[in-house]
Amino acid sequence: MNHPNRIASIDIARGIVMLLMTVDHVRETFFLQHQVGDPMDVAATDPALFFSRLAAHFCAPMFVFLTGLSAWLYAHPPAGPRDATGFLVKRGLLLIGLEITVVNFAWTGTLAPSTVYLQVMWAIGLSMLALALLHRLPLAVIGVLGAAIVAGHDALHFMPEPGSLAAAAWTVLEQRGFLLEEPVRVKVSYPLLAWIGVILLGYAAGPLYARGTPPALRRRRLLAIGAGCLALLAVLRGVDVYGEPAQWTMHAQPLLTAMSFVNFTKYPPSLDFVLLTLGAGTIVLAFVERPLRWTGIAAVFGGAPLFYYLLHLYALLVLQRLAAFVLDVPRADAGHVWQVWLIAALLAAVLYWPTRRFARYKRSSGKAWVKYF
Repeated sequence: MNHPNRIASIDIARGIVMLLMTVDHVRETFFLQHQVGDPMDVAATDPALFFSRLAAHFCAPMFVFLTGLSAWLYAHPPAGPRDATGFLVKRGLLLIGLEITVVNFAWTGTLAPSTVYLQVMWAIGLSMLALALLHRLPLAVIGVLGAAIVAGHDALHFMPEPGSLAAAAWTVLEQRGFLLEEPVRVKVSYPLLAWIGVILLGYAAGPLYARGTPPALRRRRLLAIGAGCLALLAVLRGVDVYGEPAQWTMHAQPLLTAMSFVNFTKYPPSLDFVLLTLGAGTIVLAFVERPLRWTGIAAVFGGAPLFYYLLHLYALLVLQRLAAFVLDVPRADAGHVWQVWLIAALLAAVLYWPTRRFARYKRSSGKAWVKYF
């Protein structure tokens, strides 16, 4: 699966994200009877469910960060710099279109859903459009702007008049809610602003993967970035006056206290949420600089992420319908969290081979559309 124009560690990290995402989507398909809030209710959430959801929190930030990083690599190939505007715009529009049509059908199973949900693909697509406008700025400016957005958006407080254009803009940027009520309900599940900051940070990190950067130096810098993020998180969470709307509390049980300490808001992602996920994620990137045998499996899923994303959603739709039919129930549900992980592992194992086959086709094909998957 090695390819001279691909960086194995990025595919591995992206693949790990896709596998964790599979667990969370199985949870949303077969464990929906146990809802989790945002942030989660520590006292009412089973620890196994809490940490399963916490693991899934790493998916969106790392995927958006790696999208920005990959955009920098696209703009700076070995042959010399090229304009990435067209690539970013076309891919961003593709993701938005897929979210509204193909992805919504996969989640609802109907061509005319009562509610259209604008989720992670929507956020990534719009973030790529924003990056298309901003990527020509000096890299230092991009990095500072990304950090300012991630660090500062928690301080924004705005109460627009309901139904106004300002309210719609605020819903898209920062406040999860309904964008439209009729003729069809449209709900923004992923407010956009913070994700623009994350994709800008990913783009600013691109030079770490420049051809002339020694792997050992890149690894040290990734570890330093990750450690710095986690150290800043420890300080902010310890003081607990900024960075996360939900304050942590002491509990009689140490486990519940630990859960409260890492219980962060995702919609929109708080500063503490981003520090945790990107901090740990960049450390993972550093460690997968030296691939192991098992990391080749993750690289397969990371090498064709959009293909696997759509494939696993439709596989889950079919599995849910089939299980409900066999059990003669309106909806089939797993009884325990371990069953969610087992279903996810089995699903990933089954989908490994078609994903691997498509990834190989993607490497060898000269067709332009294939590179978007």
